[in-house]
Amino acid sequence: MCAYSVFNTFPVYPLSAKPLILLAFCRYRYHTSLFDRPGWNEMIRLAEAGKVQTVIVKDMSRMGRDYLKVGYYTESFFAERDIRYIAINDGVDSDKGDNDFTPFRNLFNDFYARDTSKKIRAVMRAKGNAGEHLCTNPPYGYMKDPADKKKWMVDEEAAEIVKRIFDLCIAGKGPMQIAKLLTAEHILTVKAHYAQRAGKPLPEKPYHWDPKSVAGILERPEYTGCTVNFKTYSKSHKLKKRLYNVPENQRIFPNTQPAIIDEQVFVRVQELRENKRRPAKQAERQGLFSGLLYCADCGSKLHFATGKNMTPQQDCYRCSRYKSNTGDCTMHFIREETLKLFVLQRIFDVTALFFDDAMAFEEAAKKQHFQEAEKEAQKRKREIAQAEKRIAELDRIFKRIYEDDISGTISHERFLKLSTDYEAEQRELTEQVKTWREVVEIFEQDRSDFDSFAAIVRKYVGIRELTPTIVNEFVKKIIVHAPDKSSGHRRQKIELVWNFIGEVNLPGDDQTVERQRKGRTA
Repeated sequence: MCAYSVFNTFPVYPLSAKPLILLAFCRYRYHTSLFDRPGWNEMIRLAEAGKVQTVIVKDMSRMGRDYLKVGYYTESFFAERDIRYIAINDGVDSDKGDNDFTPFRNLFNDFYARDTSKKIRAVMRAKGNAGEHLCTNPPYGYMKDPADKKKWMVDEEAAEIVKRIFDLCIAGKGPMQIAKLLTAEHILTVKAHYAQRAGKPLPEKPYHWDPKSVAGILERPEYTGCTVNFKTYSKSHKLKKRLYNVPENQRIFPNTQPAIIDEQVFVRVQELRENKRRPAKQAERQGLFSGLLYCADCGSKLHFATGKNMTPQQDCYRCSRYKSNTGDCTMHFIREETLKLFVLQRIFDVTALFFDDAMAFEEAAKKQHFQEAEKEAQKRKREIAQAEKRIAELDRIFKRIYEDDISGTISHERFLKLSTDYEAEQRELTEQVKTWREVVEIFEQDRSDFDSFAAIVRKYVGIRELTPTIVNEFVKKIIVHAPDKSSGHRRQKIELVWNFIGEVNLPGDDQTVERQRKGRTA
């Protein structure tokens, strides 16, 4: 006859006439504020089956630090099942009667765990606010700098895969499609890459990429060179579940490590991820402009329509809220081939204007987007300077009236009234300066965005054919209006919104496509 521990199986002599005795030496292998521990769960299962007579622990804290649950097990669970409970160092033995100090000892153990958690959180908060990385391991694509473990350096081999994943997303591929491509190309998965780098055996499926892993890579802003701290939090030290923090409670520190992905590319990928694309059910073709087309009247997306019996020339887009004239919107219909010609011509016109007269193109963009914003930004800069001068002056005034109050030049009541008025004025000016700075920063960002658009124009000069990558880099949104057939021709207005710079109306371009109606002459 034998007994065994939760963690180790070993023969012992029976301590009573019962057929089985379980000696549970609950060691500090798991966080003792939590009761979801493998050894503990096994012991409770056996206790419920009536196979436990005695439970022995080193001290009360080894059992757990949650005073409510410890109290439940020691005072109710074990007592109901006639299980003897012994805590050696604390001198607790249920067979010798209740120990009046035991509940207080449990409370102190709980307090110790809570206090330790607060101290650890304070340390992590200080590190996070200082811009240090809070995660133990860098994301895929980075590695710890051997010279300074707090810094990250680029893992060139993995970084190339990260760039390829972002390029594929820009090309219109989703996580599932990207995962299939990487698997087919026998690219090592994240886990397999780390195993290979550490000289460990590769996992069972070293090339099988999971779409969730791909999506996780596409959503990590750290690839732009920044550090994002406090992305998650827990409600209590007793709960394992992590909750996502709202962006306002996160801290972002730019330029903390070399960037793998350009910031504009990352932003564009997030926009594309919001508008997920899927191949049409009837055919394996995917619309070149899927996720980019919007109805001018109802604001809904235009869905790609194709079929096995349809040729590519018949593929089209229709308003999602239109259903055989019974929906909430009218028929907004446009063929993909028509859109291809329109967008290609627009890109050609923009690139031609840019290279023929870059100054004229910039002036046109400025006139439509930056001219009023520039005037507003210049005005706000002057107001910020004046407000900051007044804030500094109020500090000096407050110092003078404080000295007058101390010397008795003015009454204390007068000082309180003046100080209250000056502090209110200073507080209002500080808030205004904050708002005005945001306006100036937005304008400066718009100017930077124009430079980014100019870089795309230079990249694709002389293009002859549209690809998903070109479309996604150039185009942010396409707004389709209902066709006008009053003139005998099918005229349809299309508004093209570019990435970074928005809409730019080129000289002599009314942004319409025209098709002659059947049976009529022009």
